[in-house]
Amino acid sequence: MSKKMLKFTDIGQQNPPKREIDLRKEDFKEIYDEFISDKATQQSSRCSQCGVPFCQVHCPLSNNIPDWLKLTAEGRLKEAYELSQSTNNMPEVCGRICPQDRLCEGNCVIEQSGHGTVTIGSVEKYITENAWANGWIKPIKVKNEINQSVGIIGSGPAGLACAEQLRTSGYKVTIYDRYDRPGGLLIYGIPNFKLEKFVVERRTKLLKESGIKFVQNFEVGKDSTLEELREKHDAILIATGVYKAREIDLPGNDLENIFPAMEFLTASNKKGLGDKVELFDNGKLNAEGKNIVVIGGGDTAMDCVRTAIRQNAKSVKCLYRRDKENMPGSAREVANAEEEGVEFVWLTAPKEFIGKNKIESLKVNKIKLGEPDETGRRKPEIQKDSDFEIKSEMVIKALGFDPEDLPTLFGSKELKVSRWGTIKTDFDTMETNLPGVFAAGDIIRGASLVVWAIKDGRDAAINIKKFLKQKIINQEKVA
Repeated sequence: MSKKMLKFTDIGQQNPPKREIDLRKEDFKEIYDEFISDKATQQSSRCSQCGVPFCQVHCPLSNNIPDWLKLTAEGRLKEAYELSQSTNNMPEVCGRICPQDRLCEGNCVIEQSGHGTVTIGSVEKYITENAWANGWIKPIKVKNEINQSVGIIGSGPAGLACAEQLRTSGYKVTIYDRYDRPGGLLIYGIPNFKLEKFVVERRTKLLKESGIKFVQNFEVGKDSTLEELREKHDAILIATGVYKAREIDLPGNDLENIFPAMEFLTASNKKGLGDKVELFDNGKLNAEGKNIVVIGGGDTAMDCVRTAIRQNAKSVKCLYRRDKENMPGSAREVANAEEEGVEFVWLTAPKEFIGKNKIESLKVNKIKLGEPDETGRRKPEIQKDSDFEIKSEMVIKALGFDPEDLPTLFGSKELKVSRWGTIKTDFDTMETNLPGVFAAGDIIRGASLVVWAIKDGRDAAINIKKFLKQKIINQEKVA
């Protein structure tokens, strides 16, 4: 064991410093400053090098965290990066946006012992940014290109991860996406203060330089049917994600200035990218000067409230029907939101939207938590005669996402979906009921984390390669 490790009893936990609250509320830049080399090395040395690394066990990608922490502590940064990226196609993204407090860091052994977790996410970000700065990250060079092609529908993390893995193996890859920029949720769904867009653009540029083709503004079912894409490619991956906003059926739901979360976030991100956004420019999707209410308690809700703060909202309230301890989102994001001036109205649920043409206020009920339901979470119960009103000129619904009706959209009625609308796949192969058509990411598991999407994309690549190899064997037998 290196003498550089197991320093957690001597060195305390330290995250990269946050920018001052008043400063970070004025812009959309990331809130954490970068780790300097000495600090990254020092914090890595706190790792206890567990025999059973629970950080790795609780990482969907099974990242070799103790090993690249040890390499970082020893100053072997190129090796640390190489090991990190061997299991993760976007470590610079995961280092920034993964809810580490619920995954690797939350299960760190020294966190359980009261010494404070190793700051895994910050180190992951540091070693990857260091690799970019030193020119260690280069496009894929394919020596022997395989004469088989794969079409990938969706350029989010699942599609990008799968594309990179397939291209590394020599396959021709084309990514089709309905938006004008690649990246999916990474580019339009996540605000800059968590993930600056140059991080995503840098990665997709690398993939383009690797020979992966991107076709933007392309809608399957409109510009081409799924069947036509199947004829064009040897295999297809559906990695569209889930974008259909969950609704809440309440009186007044049709009033103006009530928006789904993704519409609000996309407008803000497009504006940040320099696009002309009419609904933002005319003030409709701009929170400035308004009393904003966000309904929901997940990470998307936190993105919305913190975006509204930066747009100079008059006030920002977050309504959630459970208490702080039962929020589904990252505790770290909740803490950031509280620091920035968001008011959380716990144990509260909307009852009615009130206004003439536009939203003016919400009538809400107070909630108490009853007995646990089938999921183990305590069930929210409305308190009798507890309703009151909250003034609001804009309401943002961040209630989660459901799949779109892909069989209809794709012009492929035979494509089988579950009762939740997610695509049905074989558990072992990730293949749908249509031969040669695979699916990965949120479209098979429901709205989830970026790190799970990357995992699914990598697994899909393995299964697609098996399918394509078998396809060649079958063709040779016929010949």
